[in-house]
Formats: sequence, C-alpha cells, structure tokens
Amino acid sequence: MSTPKRILFTGGSGKAGRHVIPYLLDKGHRVVNVDLTPLDHPGVDNLTADITSSGEMFNVMTSYANFDELEPGTGVPAFDAVVHFAAIPRILIQPDNRTFEVNAVGTYNVIEAAVKLGIRKVVVASSETTYGVCFADGVVNPKVLPVEEDYDVDPMDSYGLSKVVNEQTARSFQRRSGFDIYALRIGNVIEPHEYDRFADFFKNPAQRRRNIFCYIDARDLGQIVDLCLEKDGLGFQIFNAGNDTNSVDIANTEILERFFPGVPLSRELEAHEALFSNRKIREVLGFREEHNWRNYISA
Repeated sequence: MSTPKRILFTGGSGKAGRHVIPYLLDKGHRVVNVDLTPLDHPGVDNLTADITSSGEMFNVMTSYANFDELEPGTGVPAFDAVVHFAAIPRILIQPDNRTFEVNAVGTYNVIEAAVKLGIRKVVVASSETTYGVCFADGVVNPKVLPVEEDYDVDPMDSYGLSKVVNEQTARSFQRRSGFDIYALRIGNVIEPHEYDRFADFFKNPAQRRRNIFCYIDARDLGQIVDLCLEKDGLGFQIFNAGNDTNSVDIANTEILERFFPGVPLSRELEAHEALFSNRKIREVLGFREEHNWRNYISA
C-alpha cells in the first residue's frame, strides 16, 4: 500500500502523464500538475509554468497546491517528491536545437530546484531512444540484446541525446545530495484506446523495429512511478519502463532472424520476453504487469 505523498508532477497533461496522474491519485497521493496546459481531471491541482525558467521551477516547488492549503495557517507544505515528465516528446516537432535546449535545460532546472529545496525523491522521464535505434539515420541495430540498463547508450539524434544528458544531470545531482533520483527509460507509450493499433503491428512488424519492439501501457507506467516513489535508498538508478513482452505476436527467434541478424545475445531469452528488458523493475521494484496487450486484442 502506497504511503500518501504530496507530489509535484511536471508534464502531467501529456500522453503519459494524463494516465500516470490518475493512477497516483487513486493511490491517495496529492498531485500538483505543472504544465503549459492544465490537466482536466478530478482531484488534480494545476499550476501553469515553464520548465525552461529556473525561477518558475523554484517557485512552483514552494507554492500552495490549492486554496485549502491556506487554511491551517502553517505556511506552504513541503513536497515529498518530484516526478518530471515535461519535455518536447520527440524529434521533428520543433527544431533540433530547441528540442535539446528545452529537454536538457528544463531537466536541469527541475532537478536543481528539487535538490536545493530538500526534496529527497525525484523521478525523471528518460527514454527508449537513448539506446540509439529509434531515431537513428538508417538501419541501426542494438549492439547486444536484450537491451538493459548497463548498455552503452549512443543516440545520434537531439531528443535521445537530451535524455542521455538528463540521466547524467540526475546522476550529478544525486552525487552532491545523496537523495534518491531515478531515471525511467520509458518505452513506446500505449494508451488504453490505442490497442487497436496492434492489429497493424501484427500485419507489419517491421514498423516496430525502431522501438526494439517495446511498449509500455500508460497505466502500468503509473504503477512503475508509484513503485519508484515507494522504494527509498537506491541513490541514482536507471530503469527500463516497459511491459513484459514484445508488441508483436511472433517469437524472439523469428524477430532476431528477420530484424536483428547477427546481434549477439547477453543471455537466453524466453519466447516472447521483451527485447527491451524490464527485468530490473520486476526484480528491484517489484513491478507486476497488469496490462499485457493480450488482454485487449487477439492476435
């Protein structure tokens, strides 16, 4: 059972955040969503702010959540944790330099404010793109499979690079503070209404190669974030955030032969075990998948 926390959540109006926040609210947490667009969901408090402004990040982390917190007359309550999802979500939305600037500087501002204000738990959104396959120029294979958190990440795009920088920023602030700062390499996020897309994945599995065939149900991502909030004392950690199996209904032997020929394996794989490995979140955080695609669509 989760211990109720007061959480500042950046980017909660985005594709992932709008499902993670309801999960956290259902667990009894109080959530303040900091975004350029408010999240219209019962129970969430909203503040409009820009992560590229250091002053605004310090300000929102020392702000009341809503009018009810004025009543006790004891000042602004402290946040127990910060969850940082705000970002330009991929390449080819804004110019590359702007994507890098917003994501790298924004993450620095958020983590700096949290650490200097004494907020001892920070969870930041990294990405599957750090593995250098998703937004590569041309067909690029992983150096080894499955991809796990000790991989030598080497993206060639501005978005993936920004996420690698963000992981190093998190590591740096963790070293100076001793706080818990966890980075989630989030897989391809699937919302509940998007499972009808899987029929097309099955017809044309090649479209999933750049994602290393991964996916994360947005609600299971909520569970992962909550588990991170509950698990103390790990210092700096990186976790792949993905579901247990691949996003196509063919066995790994066929996937490897057709799409990743010659890529070495670091260990034996189960028939449908995710090539974007979630073993660490299962073993360290106790993650138990609730939303496998097979619950929603038949292959």
